[in-house]
Amino acid sequence: MSRCQWEIDILPPTELEHVSPADTLEPTAKAATRRTPMQPRSQRTLEKVLDAASSLLAQFPLEDLTTTRIAAEAGISVGALYRFFPDKQSIVDAVAIRHVEEFRQLLATEVMPNLAREMANLADFQPARLLTLVVDAYVTYLDQHPDFRALSFGRHISPAAKEREASPAHGLPALLKDFMLERLAIPNNPELDMMLRVVSEAGERLIAFAYEQPTRDERNRVLDEMKKMLAGYLFPAA
Repeated sequence: MSRCQWEIDILPPTELEHVSPADTLEPTAKAATRRTPMQPRSQRTLEKVLDAASSLLAQFPLEDLTTTRIAAEAGISVGALYRFFPDKQSIVDAVAIRHVEEFRQLLATEVMPNLAREMANLADFQPARLLTLVVDAYVTYLDQHPDFRALSFGRHISPAAKEREASPAHGLPALLKDFMLERLAIPNNPELDMMLRVVSEAGERLIAFAYEQPTRDERNRVLDEMKKMLAGYLFPAA
């Protein structure tokens, strides 16, 4: 696939500070569960299962987790767990999707408002700044949530769930896509979707590589190089 040289035309951020990812992205598909809880009591049971799984994932490798152990940690019977989740993989996917939704909200409350303030001076604004802000926020989130880090780096999320979360239509790359379409006037075409998928996959693997480094300084050096590389790929004319 040939690289595009985008003709970037930054548009004024007149409405950006009022728009959150929840306003511009379609709702994320939910993990495969046996039933969707309708009553508050059922919802609390489901959340207890996810909280228990998250707690165990922060302490033990995934292969040591079983539905029996998760149910015991949640204080419910295995039968009650199976009312909502058909297997361990569906629980793992639900934990991962819940983290993605939480990270979306973090982007809405922290990243996008900061971006709106920076765009107040269009003459000095660099489009690649969005990528830097998102990556920095994501790394901070990973540091604070070892269970999500274990799932992401171990590539334990199912292909179906990963496809939803990496999709330029529904997943986190949709935030970048919306920004590029609405604020940089970049054309919406299949090549843009492919580029965003490449950025998502490359970013995930390089962040995992960064966390393998022996010191935080070396980790940050890898992250800095990754941000420059991905920004040059997405915004070659910026």
